[in-house]
Amino acid sequence: MKLQLEREKLDTLASAVKNAGLYAKEQQANIHRSYKNDGSVITETDLAISKRILSLISELFPEANIISEETLTAYRSDAPYTFVLDPIDGTDVYSQGLPSWAVALGVLDNNRKPVGAYICAPRWGIGTDGLFLRLDPGGNLMVNDALFEAKGDKDHPHQITMGSSGQRLMDLSNFEGKIRIFGSSIIHMLSPVIYDHFQGCINQSCYIWDIVASHAVLLHAGMDIQYVDGKSFVYDDALVLERKPFPLSFYAGTPRCIEEMKRQIPAK
Repeated sequence: MKLQLEREKLDTLASAVKNAGLYAKEQQANIHRSYKNDGSVITETDLAISKRILSLISELFPEANIISEETLTAYRSDAPYTFVLDPIDGTDVYSQGLPSWAVALGVLDNNRKPVGAYICAPRWGIGTDGLFLRLDPGGNLMVNDALFEAKGDKDHPHQITMGSSGQRLMDLSNFEGKIRIFGSSIIHMLSPVIYDHFQGCINQSCYIWDIVASHAVLLHAGMDIQYVDGKSFVYDDALVLERKPFPLSFYAGTPRCIEEMKRQIPAK
C-alpha cells in the first residue's frame, strides 16, 4: 500500500496541530480535570483535540493508521505510515495551569521507525513564549518556521531532563550535574535537541503517544533512546498494537551521552 505525503496535506496537518495547541492554551484557565480508570488525568480539551485531529488525518490520509491516547482505532500492518497522537502531553501539569505541556503528533513509517513530528507547546519556547516544531518525513527540522540544527556539546551530560518518578527509580548519588523536571515526556525528550546546554534525558515508563514525536526529532539530530538495561528500544506489538506502556526507563541522547548517563545515573 502506497501513500503520498503531499506537502499541501502536510501543511494542513501542521496548521491543525498548531491551532490545537492555541485552542488548548485558550482553554487552560477554565479547565476541569477528571480521572481515567487508571488514575491518570484527563480534561475536556484532550477529547476535543483528539476528535479534531483524528478526523482530519482520516480525511487527508485514509490509508494510514492512527493511534491516539484518547480514542481506540484499528491497526493495519500493511499501512504505509502510522500517526501517533497525544492530544495533550503533560495533562496533569496542564490541568494545574503550568506551561510545560504540548500537543504532539508523531509519524512512524512501515518499519515502525519514527520519521515525523508536529509539536505545539504554545506556553513553552526557546527564550520566547511559544514553540512549534515541524519535521516532515524526509524533510528538515523546522522550529517556529525556521530551519533548526542542534548546537552545543551534546556528549557530556551536565544538564539533563528526567521524569518525575526518576528520583525513585534511578541512582543519582554519583551525578553532579543539573536535572530539570517539567512534567511532559515530549518536552523532556526535545530538550537535548532544542536547548544548547541540555545534553540528555532519562524518561520513565509511559506509552507510545508520549514519545514518538520527540523520538523522531532525536533521530533526526543524530541521537536515539536506549533502555537502562542496555537493550535497544523497539516499537514492539505490546507498545504499538496492545498499547501497553514500555517496561523500563530509557536514556536519550547521543551514543556517548547515553554511555555517560549509564555510568553516572544507573537504574536502582
